[in-house]
Amino acid sequence: MKVGIDLGSSSAGQPVRLDLEELLSTRLLVQGNSGSGKSHLLRRLLEQSAGHVQQAIIDPEGDFVGLAERYGHVVIDAERTQGEIQRLAARVRRHRASVVFNLEGLDADAQMRSAAAFLNGLFDAEREYWFPMLVIVDEAQLFAPAGGGEISDEARRVSLAAMTNLMCRGRKRGLAGVIATQRLAKLAKNVAAEASNFLMGRTFLDIDMARAADLLGMEKRQAESFRDLNTGSFVALGPALSRRPLPVRVGPVETASRNGRPELMPPPEMGAAALQDLIFEDGADPEPPARVVPAPRPITEILERIDEAPAPEAALADPETLRAIEAEREELIADIVRQFVTEGDQPIRSAASLYQDFLVHCRVRRVGSRVPDLADFTRRLAIARAGVDHGLACADRESGDWQRALAQAGELPEEMQGVFLMLARAGMEGAPSPTDEALARAYGSRSPSRGRWLLTYMEERGYLACESDFRGKRVVRFPAFGWKTAAGDPRPTEARPGDSRAAEPVRG
Repeated sequence: MKVGIDLGSSSAGQPVRLDLEELLSTRLLVQGNSGSGKSHLLRRLLEQSAGHVQQAIIDPEGDFVGLAERYGHVVIDAERTQGEIQRLAARVRRHRASVVFNLEGLDADAQMRSAAAFLNGLFDAEREYWFPMLVIVDEAQLFAPAGGGEISDEARRVSLAAMTNLMCRGRKRGLAGVIATQRLAKLAKNVAAEASNFLMGRTFLDIDMARAADLLGMEKRQAESFRDLNTGSFVALGPALSRRPLPVRVGPVETASRNGRPELMPPPEMGAAALQDLIFEDGADPEPPARVVPAPRPITEILERIDEAPAPEAALADPETLRAIEAEREELIADIVRQFVTEGDQPIRSAASLYQDFLVHCRVRRVGSRVPDLADFTRRLAIARAGVDHGLACADRESGDWQRALAQAGELPEEMQGVFLMLARAGMEGAPSPTDEALARAYGSRSPSRGRWLLTYMEERGYLACESDFRGKRVVRFPAFGWKTAAGDPRPTEARPGDSRAAEPVRG
């Protein structure tokens, strides 16, 4: 079950949904001039996904502080040392807290250094805390500028490096970058190029319209259509949104920004003489009270709030309900593991390289806190690759012999258990012995010689015995169960007699 976020509606009135699971892998770029509705769009995205994934907002103007009361985000004021900021970011990842990193009140140079420290703290978290997180960066051109400016070279360098890490290398660490900018021309190209999803709003400058049209694959003559977009209207494209450019009208939001749209206000009705007295005469009006700037909350208070996690109340459930919940959880996990076996090049990737992607899928599909560890995932993946996780009759699955086969498989390394069970199932059903190629693929390899090595490994340890009939076909016996497979040709199909293609050379 995929999680779809309701962004709004198309020009035809159909709902437009954003695939959150796909977004975590492909990142998002939002572009639009001031007043085009970028902040409204980000707020809609944040509100709709708040219950599904952890969020961190880099907020240069304090626009998103209002999310704290409604959705429980922790507001972190940036007026701290870089060491404190990195400690807070590490705590955020460890406890999976959603936060608003408020940079309001800092000058441009300090904003860049603080944002870099926070992003680096998220990026450098320990591997066990690489939980999926949306990292929203508003006004991204401030933190990844295309050129220099009045800021120092050092601040620009560290900020640009942190933004590049977020967009280029963040996916493996569970960080999904969502960046919004007023002008594409002002945003560093190596940061913008890493996004695969786009939401392009109203813009007027030719260079920005041309870059927006180029990113969306539109013709140059269509670029001027970005001038005609209304506030809150965007053109969407990307694997998480739409395979073709799609106009989107963003839906309403529940929270409000502290900085609303400006409204007309007539000047006070006062004569010219009275105004001159107020402006030029000393003591004409009382001294305004000094503006009190609240001090940032102590870091200990922020750390305590991040650490605080209200314990859920124990709910009494009958055993039948608990069994149903556990069965649903197991089915979700099994479905996720099967995706890694059936999609793309993933069947030949190692279990260790797939495990972080597996954790992301578990988090998005809300499997819960009891997620299989690497050893358990390796075992499940091996069994799925061998094809013995489905198709076995229920009576056979519950039989004492099959349970003993499962117990014996548990004595082998996790990555070999699926291969043993594939052979055991063939022996139990009297099916032909699998080919070397099939055994190797169940192990996660393309080399048939790896399949022969697996048989030798198990035979030397007494788990099975291999023999050949007079035609050279292989029979596998299981002494502990009295099973044996039917004779099967161990060679790959393309290497058998009558096929003109040469057999794959045997490698050591």
